[in-house]
Amino acid sequence: MTTSDGFWLRMSRVVPAPQRAVWRAMTNPDELVKWWGPKGFTAPSLDFEPRVGESFRIAMQPPSDELFHLLGNFREVDPPSHLSYTFVWEPPDPDDRETVVTLSLYERGEQTEVQLTQGEFSTQERLDLHENGWRESFQKLEALLA
Repeated sequence: MTTSDGFWLRMSRVVPAPQRAVWRAMTNPDELVKWWGPKGFTAPSLDFEPRVGESFRIAMQPPSDELFHLLGNFREVDPPSHLSYTFVWEPPDPDDRETVVTLSLYERGEQTEVQLTQGEFSTQERLDLHENGWRESFQKLEALLA
């Protein structure tokens, strides 16, 4: 389920794995590289160690385009339930701005509900781009953890 008010993305998914396994997949670089990015994308390199105040950088390779990066800084790291970081593309699209991603993980028996919030975006087009990217990334995460 996805809802939006203004240019904020709110998404909720139930992942077929315990909370700690989902947390590990979202924060361990060796796991993150296996599912990060939309369908067909790879993450050939990443510098990602969640600690408040630290920065990260992820290289993303689309199937038929040039490599680009996303980067940001960790704002909140509360294992195994809460992660928040800034998010900006390099190089940016003219309509891009720095957004904040917040991921909250809730135990649901042997499954985990992941609630994602990201924003605020400058245009509906940029919000839609991120919504599609997160949806496809979560599909890859669910397949990895199933």
